[in-house]
Amino acid sequence: MTHRNFVAIDLGASSGRIMLARYQPETQALTLEQVSRFANQRCQIDGYDCWDIDALEQSIRAGLEQLLASGVVPDSIGIDTWGVDMIMLDQAGERVGLPVSYRDKRTHGLMAQAQRELGRDVIWQHTGIQFLPFNTLYQLRAFSQAHPEQRDRVAHALMIPDYLQYRLTGQLNWEYTNASTTQLLNLATGEWDSTLLNWAGAHAGWFGKPQLPGMPVGEWQSRSGARIPVVAVATHDTASAVLATPLAHSDEAYLCSGTWSLLGFESRTPFNDHAALEANITNEGGAEGRYRVLKNIMGLWLLQRICDELQIDNLCALIDEAAHYPACLSIIDANDARFINPASMVREVQDACVEQAMPVPHSPVALARCIFDSLALLYRQVSEELAALRGTAFTRLHIVGGGSQNPLLNQLCANACQLPISVGPVEASTLGNVGSQLIAHGEMADVNAFRRCVARNFPSHLIQPLSDSALTDGWLRFQALKQPRKELCL
Repeated sequence: MTHRNFVAIDLGASSGRIMLARYQPETQALTLEQVSRFANQRCQIDGYDCWDIDALEQSIRAGLEQLLASGVVPDSIGIDTWGVDMIMLDQAGERVGLPVSYRDKRTHGLMAQAQRELGRDVIWQHTGIQFLPFNTLYQLRAFSQAHPEQRDRVAHALMIPDYLQYRLTGQLNWEYTNASTTQLLNLATGEWDSTLLNWAGAHAGWFGKPQLPGMPVGEWQSRSGARIPVVAVATHDTASAVLATPLAHSDEAYLCSGTWSLLGFESRTPFNDHAALEANITNEGGAEGRYRVLKNIMGLWLLQRICDELQIDNLCALIDEAAHYPACLSIIDANDARFINPASMVREVQDACVEQAMPVPHSPVALARCIFDSLALLYRQVSEELAALRGTAFTRLHIVGGGSQNPLLNQLCANACQLPISVGPVEASTLGNVGSQLIAHGEMADVNAFRRCVARNFPSHLIQPLSDSALTDGWLRFQALKQPRKELCL
């Protein structure tokens, strides 16, 4: 029985992976195998918080060569990463400036400035994108103001996966789903918005026409001379994750759980009315021109930082211990901007509890329980906001991604939202990457066909909501957190 091979390069905020997918057309059997895994660590360069983009490229090339050396020649390669960050190139294709991370403080105050000078309603009507202080709109403004001499050398501005594709193939491309995260695309036209580009100090000539997922970009040539096609998949990792989420009904929502939590639903039309603006919802691009109507939630970044600070390496044991710890003793607003990249996450969580007159969590288990309870309550708030926008309640929530392996948080989410939860697939972004390639090669008819394939090959399991009096009490306290809050998105 013949099979086809596809490579998914899936880069997250802390690590990257090269995954081999084997697909048998006769049975539609789909399997994943890890080829290599490598760290993705931010570094300080000239006072900026940067990505080590050269190390990422080297790890990608090494992993691809390793795969070919094993005798596997893939049909194509796809790359997905996080959104909002850009890399500038000059006319010769050399990098201009630093690969600065969205967690860098250089955009501080620029979102408020944009709202004053352009108008909050104007930006929203042009883009339909959630106000986040690190959006590309503000990053480009910071770059243009701080480095005008570098700005004048820029010929191309590429999102991270577009840049890595360029490095592999020598071809330029601007993929739509990642471009939609920038707050620079016009919602009505799907093109780069001249008003916002002008404010950011960017030139329209830096950008090409955004292309929907599935576009062949070029070929990567190995050291041995093998030439492998590269496909621009849904390059935003959340777009790929949603593509692979086995949504079976329009009343089902998704929660991509990881460093960030992305809670939303899929729509053929955007939601950009005043109510969506007030709820600070985003309309990011998805496969087949669909919209990912969602809200960004800080997610397990808080726990990751605390584990790093306290040198906790047994996360499963910490989760088990937290499951037996008293619930909702301390509650924070996990979407407070203070948690984007503090010097100490432990101290920041503790200070937030002090300011809200909550018991201060000192032990690792108390800190973890505070984060889990707070995230579950935030999931309830966002799910209710989204349901109100649609005018229809959700009937099920799909939790996908690495964070779906946290059984305590999954159950707390079900209890808080009072929704049945379908858990899995864990490898959603990788699978969505592969799905774009399968569709591009004609092996799958469309997104819905691929989702059925995922459901057959990667079965989810169901969690039913339970009555939880502690969370009910916690919800009342969560709603009463002292105002004003410096919410991440306002």
